[in-house]
Amino acid sequence: MEPRVSIITLGVDDLDRAVRFYEAMGLERNEKITEGVAFFQMGGLILALWPREELARDAGIEVPGAGFPGVALAYNTRTEDEVGLVLARAEKAGGRILKPARMAFFGGMQGYFTDTEGNVWEVAHNPDFPIDAEGRISLPE
Repeated sequence: MEPRVSIITLGVDDLDRAVRFYEAMGLERNEKITEGVAFFQMGGLILALWPREELARDAGIEVPGAGFPGVALAYNTRTEDEVGLVLARAEKAGGRILKPARMAFFGGMQGYFTDTEGNVWEVAHNPDFPIDAEGRISLPE
C-alpha cells in the first residue's frame, strides 16, 4: 500500500444541499459523473459526496446510524489484483473486512475494511480514475 489517500467520501443527508454548499465554498463539481453522487477534484485527491444510506449500504454496514460516522476514506489501487492484496494486509494487521473484494457497480473492483478503531476504508480500482506516478488521482474529463 502506497502512503496516500485517494478519495474522501462524505455521507450526506441531502445531496443537492451539500453540493450547493461546496460549490458556494468555491469547489467545482465534476460534470462527467453526476448521477446520485458529486465529485470535486481537490489537488491530488477527490472529495465525494454520496447519500449517507447508500454509502453505508455499499460498505456493507447494515444500520447506518449504529456508530457509522458517514465518512469513508478510499485507497485507490493501480490494478484490480491489488484490491484483494490490500484487504488481506488490512485483515492481517488487525482490521476487519466489511466487504471482500468484488466487482463494483462502477465497473472496477472494490472492498471495504475498518481499521482497529472502526474507521471505514474503501479499497478500489476504478479504471476511469487514473493515478499518476506520484499517487495523485484524477477525475475523468
